[in-house]
Amino acid sequence: MRIIVLGGGVVGVTTAYQLQKDGHEVVLLEKNPQVADETSWGNAGMIAPGHSFVWSSPKAPMILLKSLFLKDQALRFRLSADPRLYAWSWRFLLECTADKAKRNTLLKHRLAAYSQAVLREVIGAEDIAREDLAYDRNDRGILYFHRSQQALDAGIANMRLLESDGQLIKVLDRDEVVALDPALGHAREKIAGAIWCPTDETGDPAKFTRALAAIVARRGGEIRTGTAIVGLETSGDAVTGVRTGAGTVKGDAYVLAMGTASAGLARTVGIALPIYPIKGYSLTIPIGGQPRPPALGSVDEHNLVAISRFGDRIRVTATAEFAGYDKSHTPSDFAFMKRVTQELYPEGADYGRAEMWAGLRPMTPTNLPFFGRRHLGNLYLNTGHGHIGWTMSHGSARITADLIAGRAPAIPVDGLVA
Repeated sequence: MRIIVLGGGVVGVTTAYQLQKDGHEVVLLEKNPQVADETSWGNAGMIAPGHSFVWSSPKAPMILLKSLFLKDQALRFRLSADPRLYAWSWRFLLECTADKAKRNTLLKHRLAAYSQAVLREVIGAEDIAREDLAYDRNDRGILYFHRSQQALDAGIANMRLLESDGQLIKVLDRDEVVALDPALGHAREKIAGAIWCPTDETGDPAKFTRALAAIVARRGGEIRTGTAIVGLETSGDAVTGVRTGAGTVKGDAYVLAMGTASAGLARTVGIALPIYPIKGYSLTIPIGGQPRPPALGSVDEHNLVAISRFGDRIRVTATAEFAGYDKSHTPSDFAFMKRVTQELYPEGADYGRAEMWAGLRPMTPTNLPFFGRRHLGNLYLNTGHGHIGWTMSHGSARITADLIAGRAPAIPVDGLVA
């Protein structure tokens, strides 16, 4: 079949790769000058099944309420004139019960763990090994550390849920944390201990996405960047074409993988997707000549600041802001995460050269993506991946390819497929 993939982020490109692997003719449409130019560029870069806990938890409502008055909250709510923000937020709050949070976390972990396995199949494939797919991968695990014994004990108790679903965890005291990453030596007394997930990993999602898109193109696929999607043409219960600024593109099947733009396009053909943009902030900082950069990824669970090592750079991310489609930012938005990182790794990077970025995560109330079809029989969803889209993208691509082929996916998709 000729399949048109709408969206050139990590989800769209991995989908194009898996479809091409199945023998389909693939055309990918992306409005930006290159793929991975938006959320896939500036995210945390963690392949982290160990970070699968959903944001819609019993603690979330109070955090959001406090954020109206306190700036340094992990989740921040900003009053808006957009009625969709309040409709989406109400659905989010309905998911914040203990039972729903447990269910959604386990579904999310199942997908994340499967996705990591698919990624490892991709990079381990003989034909890929001959291609250039370098993306600053670091497979030494991720440290989730706490600053008090009470918080560490609670974190261990929470992590047992993921452990029951197969997640490998190891509990470390502060000396073992510093032994694993000596760069944290300066902050030793501030760390009570950590949960180390040795199978979690990090890597630059933009470098990966662009390299994989190049492989798809070399194998005969079309990667049409600079192609804005204007709308969908339909007839009866099928999509007949994608209207773009360069004309109409036609195929046999279509995959919607446009992140935060998915909901708007879907509405034009009568599909309601509760996807809303949640703004995130990141710093990309060159290591420069600093002697003690982070050796592996880490998350300061007290401050909810995530730090990844990408070769000669580090990526720092923090904050989830309910603020609509606004991507603006000021230096003050990054002051807290920068201060936390400097405290942890004072000799870790050239902090004076930090590059600021803000982008939009395509969040659903459940924190789970959408797959499958609605009333249009040849339009497949693969969207709404939220804050760990890089983690879930590879498995999501494989699930989408399986659904298009009429195969049962390798993992149960109850609770995930429309």
